[in-house]
This record gives sequence, C-alpha cells and structure tokens, in this order.
Amino acid sequence: MLKVKQAKLTLEDGTVFTGKSFGSEKPVAGEVVFYTAMTGYPESLTDPSYTGQILVSTYPMIGNYGVPQNMQENGIHKFFESHKLHISGLIIADYSFEFSHWNAEKSLSDWLKDYNVPGVFDIDTRALTKILREKGSMLGKIEFDDEEIDFYDPNKENLVAIASCKEREEYGNGEYRVVLVDCGVKNNIIRCLLNRGATVIRVPWDYDFSGENYDGVFVSNGPGDPAMCNATVQNVQKVIGGEKPLMGICLGNQLLARAAGADTYKMKFGHRSHNQPVILQGTDRCFITSQNHGYAVATETLPNEWEPLFTNANDNSNEGIRHKTKPFFSTQFHPEASSGPTDTEFLFDEFIESIKKYRLTNAK
Repeated sequence: MLKVKQAKLTLEDGTVFTGKSFGSEKPVAGEVVFYTAMTGYPESLTDPSYTGQILVSTYPMIGNYGVPQNMQENGIHKFFESHKLHISGLIIADYSFEFSHWNAEKSLSDWLKDYNVPGVFDIDTRALTKILREKGSMLGKIEFDDEEIDFYDPNKENLVAIASCKEREEYGNGEYRVVLVDCGVKNNIIRCLLNRGATVIRVPWDYDFSGENYDGVFVSNGPGDPAMCNATVQNVQKVIGGEKPLMGICLGNQLLARAAGADTYKMKFGHRSHNQPVILQGTDRCFITSQNHGYAVATETLPNEWEPLFTNANDNSNEGIRHKTKPFFSTQFHPEASSGPTDTEFLFDEFIESIKKYRLTNAK
C-alpha cells in the first residue's frame, strides 16, 4: 500500500478539492481540463497536446493496468505517444494500487514520480467535471501542506515551441517523402505514415522546409493557441500557394485554416474523449473519433475556395476543412487515434493517394 499524503486542488474561482497524493509531491499550476476516455492513459499522458494542463479523468478508476515497457521501434517509442509525460498534473477519483497487464513494467504512481508529475486521487471528479462543463476550463493548482504557488495560464505562452522537436529528424526509407511539421506530434502519426511507405522528415514548428525535397506536407497536432504559431502559418501559406498535397490534424487543422485566411477561437471546455461523432460534409455518414483540443476553426470565416470537411454532430463545431480544387485537407480529430477508435485512419490512405496522383501528374 502506498503511503499517501494529503493534497489539494484549487480552482481560480476559489473552489477547493482535497484528496490524496499518488505521484510526485511537487506543487504545480496550469489549466484544468477533463477527458472522458475509459482506457488509454499511457497514450493520453504522453500526448504533447496536454502540455501545461492538469488533466481530470472522468473514468473512476485509473492505474489498474500499469504502464507498458519503454521500447523503441523505428526510432520512436512503441507504446507511448512521445518521449515523456506532458501533463502538468493528474486528477482521478480512485487509484488502483495493484496493476496487472502482460506488458506492464511499472505502476502509474512510479511513472508519475519518474517525470516529477503530481497525481491526486480521492477527488469527486464528477462534481469537478460539472464545474468545468458549466464554467469552462479553468486555471488551477495542486499544492501540498503549506506550499503555495501562483496560478499559471499556459495559453499565454507559445506551448508549441515547448512541445516541438528542436532539430530536423528523419524516419524510414519509403518511396514518398513527407515533411512532418512537428507542433507536438503524436508518435502514431509517424507510425501511420511509415506504414504507408513514407519517409518522414520531421522538422520543428518554425522550420523553413521550402528547401527540402518532399512530395507532401503533414502538419501535426499540438498544444495551445494557434495564434501563437505565425511562423508555421507562413510556411503553410507557401505550400497552399502551390500544388503539393497537405494534410493536417488537430492543431494542424487550425493552422491550415489560419493560413487560408480563416479565424480560430477558444472553446468553452474543448473536446477530449474517444467518442466524438463527426459527420462527413454532404453525407449522412458519421464516424466516432478520438479528440484532444481546446481551440477550433470558425467555419463561417472560411474563404470561398475552402469548405468544411467534417462537422461535430454534438455541437456543430468544425471538425475539418478542405480546399475545393487542390489537394489540401485537415481534420480536427485524430485519425491515428492511439488511444481511441480507428474509424477514420483511411484518411492517411487518401493523403498518400493524393501524393501518388501529384507525382504521376508532374512526372517528367
């Protein structure tokens, strides 16, 4: 049994929740957000899109299958979505002190301590989530004993600059050369591209890749406000001024929209779940998707040559855009999932097909 220490979560509106510690006992501050996924916490906690956030799990028991082995494949971690934990803190209702899984290497508690991330359990996460749904995502802080820290708003920083890689990297030796603009990319995006015969050229968020030899561009997911990424927007504008295919995911959807001339906005509490329904434009086809974002594209501001690709069936928010005549499209959700449903992974096939078509059309 773990020796537990009392901890408290304080929201910016003055609400205080008292619980027990099961991770690092370092006080932290950030933006408190909730996610509703029932499984996949190793993938979620290593998702760079959670940079600067204190994550609240609505599923009551967390930690029961431990943490998988730290193995690498094709130069990236096999079971994680990045090389470290990106959350600032974790809030749950009930922590499983015992874990069991064929691939488990350590407990969730030990994993949090490895990365100096506090975890708090014995919190009424249902009550906490109702507050966040009604008032929206809020600033919060986790404190221990008499240690006090100030609130911190991560959205005032360029979180993409923190989450992005620092130098150019290359993966695979496939036929199709894809520049991956890393705004906080999940590893499964790289896996999905490698599995489809791509050589992935991973570059930092502000890297000018115009001098690279490439067949297509992929703009990744990432944390924070897309308005902070002007350098990325300018590089994307160069691409959409030409004909080479481009695909974006999550933050990549917002950055493509801004490059096209549209606006983005901060949502009340965002979408962070495995069960978001999206409708394909012009059809009755609905897909269940994995999502993690707090900002969205204002569909009504899209220029005439652009159109929505998917729309959220719950709140009618934008879930993707595409150019009407050129091979540029993006999704607000995560086709690569990990974790979550893989209903829309076929979109990677469509991206590669657009590269094949471009190469065939432009073959000398």
